[in-house]
Amino acid sequence: MKKIAAAAMSIVLAASLAACGGTSQSDAQDSDTSQSDLSMTTDTPTTSGDGSTLVVYYSAQGHTEEVANVVADAAGADVFVITPSEPYTDDDLNWTNDNSRVSIEHDNPDQRDVELTTTDVPNWDSYDTVFIGYPIWWAVAAWPVNGFVEANDFTGKTVIPFCTSTSSGLGSSATQLAELTGTGDWQEGQRFSSNASESDVQNWVASLNL
Repeated sequence: MKKIAAAAMSIVLAASLAACGGTSQSDAQDSDTSQSDLSMTTDTPTTSGDGSTLVVYYSAQGHTEEVANVVADAAGADVFVITPSEPYTDDDLNWTNDNSRVSIEHDNPDQRDVELTTTDVPNWDSYDTVFIGYPIWWAVAAWPVNGFVEANDFTGKTVIPFCTSTSSGLGSSATQLAELTGTGDWQEGQRFSSNASESDVQNWVASLNL
């Protein structure tokens, strides 16, 4: 399945960032980031879903991308990739450096307003069900997701969050996203490990009875 997005961009990732349940440096290691990050290229494709279900995701290392693609295939959904306008560099993601971009953003929540290449989804109004996928950064959803959620009206949509992390759960990350938008019927959601199997993801989607 091809991915809907407005620009081509490479995201090079460095260190672990976050875990549900705390904000210490040791907790920050539980995240979807590493130096061996993927190069994510996106374009504007024709979609193969039925037009009623959409998977929106931001991926750091690529674990969330893998889960999102399985979700999309299992649900017959279209895909939209959340892409920061200014990519996080290796230095930006160095959470052990108090002066790195991500550390400063973590310590100063008012600086987490990450500009995205676009928040506009073609045919947005046609989607009844929207999956939102993201890695966990310091116990919350990776903040590039915030801008997308705040920019879109989820009224009348069933929203199903899912996250990836090394060991932690979904925590309050989905609740916080729901509070940001204030619209939509947000479901409980699901956490997947960084090495989640395809069958685990497929079984979860099947259990939703979409």
